[in-house]
Amino acid sequence: MFFENFKLALKSMWTNKMRTFLSLLGIVIGVGSVVAILNLGQSANDSIMESMEVGGLDMVNVIPSGWSREATFDEEFSQNFLVNIMGIKDVVATVSSTANVRYGQERLSTSISGVTSDFFEVNKLSLLDGEFFTATDNINRRQVVILGSDVAEELFPAGGAVGKYISIFRTQSKRYLVLGVLEEKDATLGASYNNGIFIPFNTYIQRFRKTSQVSSYTIQVEDGFDATKVADDIDEYLSSITDSDTYTIFSPAQLVDMANQIMTTFSSFLAAIAAISLLVGGIGIMNIMLVSVVERTREIGIRKALGATPKVIRGQFLVESITLTITGGLIGILFGWLISYLIVQYAGWALHFSWLAVILAMAFSTFVGVFFGWYPAMKASKLDPIQALSYE
Repeated sequence: MFFENFKLALKSMWTNKMRTFLSLLGIVIGVGSVVAILNLGQSANDSIMESMEVGGLDMVNVIPSGWSREATFDEEFSQNFLVNIMGIKDVVATVSSTANVRYGQERLSTSISGVTSDFFEVNKLSLLDGEFFTATDNINRRQVVILGSDVAEELFPAGGAVGKYISIFRTQSKRYLVLGVLEEKDATLGASYNNGIFIPFNTYIQRFRKTSQVSSYTIQVEDGFDATKVADDIDEYLSSITDSDTYTIFSPAQLVDMANQIMTTFSSFLAAIAAISLLVGGIGIMNIMLVSVVERTREIGIRKALGATPKVIRGQFLVESITLTITGGLIGILFGWLISYLIVQYAGWALHFSWLAVILAMAFSTFVGVFFGWYPAMKASKLDPIQALSYE
């Protein structure tokens, strides 16, 4: 009986093409909007996650932002993090400033950072050419440098930077041997390694610029520990020994958590708005089904006269309503996928298709078909056969 009703529903839809199209329009737009919004929300969220992972979700940065009488933010302070905070694998201190750099006729102003030899491993940096400086180079305060990819391209347009000497100006010009050139790495949250120059930490504080104040601490979290929790523990520890305005804590993992919450809330809000069009489409379905009952009154009378029960009549119109909404739902899914694809191509994201969106859209479409098709189906099933046969 179901398949017979299904065939009758398809025949009715095909016979009244324009009416069917207008009936489906609300469902198609509603389902397509829900699918597109959830797909785009997931795609945007995944894109943010991938961007954060480049910088390392297992990292916490502590940036001293003021002078403190209680805590001296120097290289030795790194040990305080390791001793007092659980879940820390390594701490790298960095000092930095800007300076003018020259090679031959090429000149530029860029950032100079003093780092220890494990800075590159902690920050997941790789070499395009040459080698990293070692702990021995740091101890001996050697005047050697690692160039970011953009700096190397500007100073050495023809390549071959490794083994050459560049001049770095502060109070006076000093020559530094280029040991290596970093591979290009996408900037993450404003942090770029491509346009910087890196020298040994001890070389920086004793030969380049005499200072004891560290610019930042890069803290690597051990596997199995939550970076957000470690960042909170660091904040609690620092607040217990100094004022909160003397430091800033930044963790990509914290931003990821915040971004996830914002994207989930925003996507849910937009999907709820889009779902309203499904309700509007459902009202349109009910209206069309009521018109269909009136148009087919004689048909209903004939079927009842031939022995069709109210249950059979009710099932016929209910199946027709559900067929309409499911058809609209399927077209809406394709429409939503197409819109998602076009937008992510324009935005440069990777499309992540949300099966949850498909399941929710189809479930809601079916519900709309049953809910808004029930009343017309009941009305058709209660028609008096004698009055129906005499209807003009």
